[in-house]
Amino acid sequence: MTRRLLLSYLTVALLVLLCLEVPLGIVYGRAEQQRATRAAEDEAESLAAYAAVSLEGGRISALEDRVAHCAERIGGEVVVFDASGRPAASSRPLTPDQVRDMAGTREVRSALRGRAAVGVRTAPVGGGVGVPAAAAPVPFGSSRYGAVRVTLPGETVHQRVHGVWLTLAAVGLLALTAVAGVAFWLARWTSRPVLELERATARLAEGDLSVRATLATSTGPPEVRRLAVTFNETAARLEHLLASQRAFAGEASHQLRTPLAALRLRLDNLEPDVAAHARGGLTAAVTETDRLGRMVEGLLAMARLDEQAVTRVPVDLDRIALERVETWGPVFAARGCRLALGVEHAGHALAVPGAVEQIVDNLLSNALRVSGRGSVVLLDRRLPRAPRRGHREHRAQYAELHVIDEGPGMTPEQRERAFDRFWRAPGSTDGGSGLGLSLVQRLAVAGGGHVVLEEAARGGIDAVVRLLAVPSRGGTGPAPGRGEALRQWPTLRTVPVPRLRSRPHSGARP
Repeated sequence: MTRRLLLSYLTVALLVLLCLEVPLGIVYGRAEQQRATRAAEDEAESLAAYAAVSLEGGRISALEDRVAHCAERIGGEVVVFDASGRPAASSRPLTPDQVRDMAGTREVRSALRGRAAVGVRTAPVGGGVGVPAAAAPVPFGSSRYGAVRVTLPGETVHQRVHGVWLTLAAVGLLALTAVAGVAFWLARWTSRPVLELERATARLAEGDLSVRATLATSTGPPEVRRLAVTFNETAARLEHLLASQRAFAGEASHQLRTPLAALRLRLDNLEPDVAAHARGGLTAAVTETDRLGRMVEGLLAMARLDEQAVTRVPVDLDRIALERVETWGPVFAARGCRLALGVEHAGHALAVPGAVEQIVDNLLSNALRVSGRGSVVLLDRRLPRAPRRGHREHRAQYAELHVIDEGPGMTPEQRERAFDRFWRAPGSTDGGSGLGLSLVQRLAVAGGGHVVLEEAARGGIDAVVRLLAVPSRGGTGPAPGRGEALRQWPTLRTVPVPRLRSRPHSGARP
């Protein structure tokens, strides 16, 4: 920003100097030309009077001396013509052609007719500067006239004009230097608080709520200082609001966990003393207590996600998928379902540490709730599609994780609302809290990706998690289509079911 402001100031100053100095130089050059022409006229008139007396008295040698002295003094050329147009005296020898050309000039012809005249010739020396020449009549009686022609050197006029242009250029350079110094100070004074505001805004966008623009509140233009004060107030208010929200969510979740655990224990202890006809109510109470516990855990996870700085690291999607299938395989087998792992490989992707495991756990928990006995749930991975040859791909490449179930599915409207907090699909009676998919979405977005729910080819839901892929050295090939992956189900790898020890924590299904 400082460089752009400096260039703007210097451009304006240069334009102003050009608009002032170029006309001034042109005017001075013309004035110098006119001054030289008037000097030639004065010399010609003075010499014409002396030439008239000398020619009438026959003092040719005295006239030649005067002509030579005058030419040496002015550094130019002097020629005296008699009444017949022949040179009577000259400051230098002339050839017949030079005499003829000089006698044919406009100013000499006018002087031979009794009228003084001036002329300007373009000299080959001096860069095209005009050479001033003046002719004055020399009277011989009543109607006969000779002529005196005086030519000043063009080099003298050229040197004077060139000196003026050099002076103007030096003055302009000094002015630009002074303007550059002042402009640099102004640009720094203006840009430093703006740059600090830019850096502070970037840090605020990255999650640093404690950032403040301190320099911008004391330096810079008044508008920028007011903007900095407003930014600091906004950042402080935002920090206070988010801190209050996080504190409430975290403290409420922590405070609710202990009484919920005690309530769950008391309900378990009541089971032997409850009559058979009341067992249904006890089971419903235990179910609601478990759902409330999962809701508290979801709120606590979201509060922790808000409190942590979002740092994305490369994670191995293939290793995580294999670990989750090995963990969840016994749970699915206990429900009479089968959990299968796709044969493709997804490589590495960027995500928040620990986020992919939570995402997969919540999606598998949701798929398990809607899966009937004998159904298959597929945890599949998809590679980013390679761009076509000769086609320049500008979009980000995503690695995909798919959790595909064979449940009843959802309508398009329900799939759009599934990520809302506490929203549950109509008819859901399995104790879901409505926070699982909301947490999944926030974890995916925190890692730079996103999650969508699509309709599976065999019915049910295809939960698609897209994360920014980390390119491998060997490149990636095209991913198979969804229909191809589903046709591979009979040959997909199924993890052997060991003896069931413990049930992993289940997320929420809307």
